[in-house]
Amino acid sequence: MSKPLLPAPGTAARLRDELRAAAFTADGCLELLGAVAYAALSRAETVPALRATRGGSPLETLVRLFLLQQPVSRERAGAALKELDRYEADGWLQDDGAAGLRATVDVRPYAQDAGKDWWIVSDLGCAVGGAGGIGSAPGVARTDLVLGVGGASTTLAGLTVRQPFATALDLGTGSGIQALHAARHATRVTATDVNPRALHFARLTLALSGVPAADLRQGGLFEPVAGERYDLIVSNPPFVISPSGLGPDAGLGDGSGPGTGPGPGPGASGRLTYRDGGMAGDDLCRTLVQQSADHLNDGGWCQLLANWQHIEGQDWRDRLASWVPPGCDAWIVQREVQDVAQYAELWLRDSGDHRGDPAAYAARYDAWLAEFERAAVNGIGFGWITLRKSGAVRPAVTVEEWPHPVEQPLGTHIADWFARQDFLRAHDDAALLEARFTLAPDVVQEQVGLPGAEDPEHVVLRSARGMRRATKVDTVGAGFAGVCDGTLPAGRILDAIAQLLREDPVILRDRTPQAIRLLVEQGFLEPVR
Repeated sequence: MSKPLLPAPGTAARLRDELRAAAFTADGCLELLGAVAYAALSRAETVPALRATRGGSPLETLVRLFLLQQPVSRERAGAALKELDRYEADGWLQDDGAAGLRATVDVRPYAQDAGKDWWIVSDLGCAVGGAGGIGSAPGVARTDLVLGVGGASTTLAGLTVRQPFATALDLGTGSGIQALHAARHATRVTATDVNPRALHFARLTLALSGVPAADLRQGGLFEPVAGERYDLIVSNPPFVISPSGLGPDAGLGDGSGPGTGPGPGPGASGRLTYRDGGMAGDDLCRTLVQQSADHLNDGGWCQLLANWQHIEGQDWRDRLASWVPPGCDAWIVQREVQDVAQYAELWLRDSGDHRGDPAAYAARYDAWLAEFERAAVNGIGFGWITLRKSGAVRPAVTVEEWPHPVEQPLGTHIADWFARQDFLRAHDDAALLEARFTLAPDVVQEQVGLPGAEDPEHVVLRSARGMRRATKVDTVGAGFAGVCDGTLPAGRILDAIAQLLREDPVILRDRTPQAIRLLVEQGFLEPVR
């Protein structure tokens, strides 16, 4: 089989119509394959899906071509695609001799935004992340592979604040997933990547999904947009903290997350652009955060996924807080921490080193551990960073660990968190007691104590939405939250509680604002504006 060429986007609109007509959509594929086979694809396991596509329907043919990367007879492909010759001429398909026709790219239905049928175009075998996956991309250097939809991609899409924006920047666009989402609520979208192949794939993704083309620019970090400012910056960067020997050149490509497939590792093939930024340690993520403010309009947002080092003798929270540029509020959430051995194994598997020569694998593994030891790194944190250019003299910077389940999408909840920071910053304790609050609609109260006890040992407020937080409150806090319906100022409610508990209302007013602030910050109480 000859070396495949990247498709031209000219026939994308017609192909989209045919894919939709055959129900080659996220819902259509799920219905055809069933939940078990569909989930197996995300683990790079194709046997269940192959068994589910043994018929001759157009949908089964398209699944075999574009998802499973199987050859299909020309007759069967022609029954599924009316303009087969045009798609072959434009490079979506290529002749594989006696085997029939093969797809030159992976086309995966995607429907994270309700009511939208989209398709993500990536290198063969890369729809589930990693330098391998379901198959391989023949003739393509593994250093330049472009990944498709992965867990990191969908996580960032769910985190992103979806407000109407004039301008948005997708930094390290890869196959264009974040640019696709941004185009729904931003008037003008710019997408960059250090890998020119990624820009071509992003163009294909946008064209096939029927989304207006973005302004695509090649280059790393903020170099392609020097001097420009945006209302929203999103980035799923190459955040992997790998040994410095992987390459001196720093860039910004797609970091869609770990994969599952075989293939030579970076030791043999060089830096993997989609995951290795080329900077030492976590410098790439730090640089991206620190430089973001220079490229944000007032009130603008920067949201990204990141890895960061836990360095002996340093508080990781203080390290990350020091990254935040002046005048920016920040909410940084650590979702997971891996020890250095787990981390090295994760990314050695991602690049396929574990399936190669055992001695070479051991040498690579040792190189990762030696680098961590040299830098006094004892763990790697995974999480997300959201910045907003508030211009505040005293910015709100919260760095926290939250490994618990959350409710996606979180974009609205994140925007609400920053709005509450504005409220709290603008209200001193006296003003806070004059404000009115309502209990968030999703909050429930739990009482914990021994069976039969007259009073509970403690009371917990629990939210079923967003971050799904829980917080312990005392009698005053529980009583205060329970009667917040927006009709009375906080001070009046505390006076009534003081009377019921026979406490001094002045003392109660003095000691309660801190507890109210915590309940507001965490979303249990909503200010009436």
